[in-house]
Amino acid sequence: MNDYPLITGFGFSVPDQVWDNHRLEKIVDTSDEWIQSRTGIITRCIAGKKETTATLASKAARTALDNAGIDVLDIDIIIVATMSPEMVFPSTACFVQDLIGAKNAAAFDISAACTGYIYSLSIASSMIKSGMAENILVIGAEKLSSIVDWTDRNTCVLFGDGAGASVISKSGEGCKIIDNVIHSDGSSTNLLYMPGGGSKHPTSEETIRKRMHFIKMTGKGLYKEATTSMTSAVIQILKKNGLRIADMDLLVPHQANKRIIVSTAKKLDISLKKAYVNIQKYGNTSAASIPIALTDARNEGRIKSGDIVVLVGFGSGMTWGASLVRY
Repeated sequence: MNDYPLITGFGFSVPDQVWDNHRLEKIVDTSDEWIQSRTGIITRCIAGKKETTATLASKAARTALDNAGIDVLDIDIIIVATMSPEMVFPSTACFVQDLIGAKNAAAFDISAACTGYIYSLSIASSMIKSGMAENILVIGAEKLSSIVDWTDRNTCVLFGDGAGASVISKSGEGCKIIDNVIHSDGSSTNLLYMPGGGSKHPTSEETIRKRMHFIKMTGKGLYKEATTSMTSAVIQILKKNGLRIADMDLLVPHQANKRIIVSTAKKLDISLKKAYVNIQKYGNTSAASIPIALTDARNEGRIKSGDIVVLVGFGSGMTWGASLVRY
């Protein structure tokens, strides 16, 4: 067995339908200049009526399996991180298991919002190390367009749909997962949430009338928490493993807002060139953001053999965390 669990397969899937900022100008009171200057987003992919979180996740999963050269029947566990699940229950992972034919896999979801992929990677790594599994499919997948309030110009411009997947294996060729750190702060649940549809506010005429089934966000508070938490997570995981910031070859952050990425880079005192950015193409895809960015960076040749890469994210909860990998 290798000393570390491996990412042996990479893949992602986004809808064919692309919405640029000019399309949003026709829906809400906004402009291309305003969106780009405040978020860095130019386009985002929006799912069609027949596309769901599970179908996007399944496409990403098949790509990752092909990339890893692993048969779907060799997958022991499927973990799907999402905040826009197929249904409240059963898990989206169970739908994915059926769609891809992973008959031998256990399946469950993780709810950690935009940090979901990091949380899932941490769980998968621990399962591989313990001997509980040999191959795990980790997927971050979202159809955020289904829970975005298209009348709210402060939130609807931010989000996109998509899925990113990774095969985590006991052996083979791939990227070593050196370490993971995860955190949460439940006192900040009011910064990003969807109030309607749960046990506190079950679906009713009142919750629908009050538009409680859409994403609610406190932008300023979230920005401060995001930059602080991502910076601290990067420093923590590097220090924990005897590394300095200068040893990091590439930072792959959650793609929530380009200004947050720029601010985090400044706090870490690194060039923005050391941080991978693709928010301009996909917007904020929540749990899918980091695996899509990681796959994109790999496909573009931004990651070389031996590189030390830090994946870092934050999300509703608040949750945050980082993963240290060596390519």
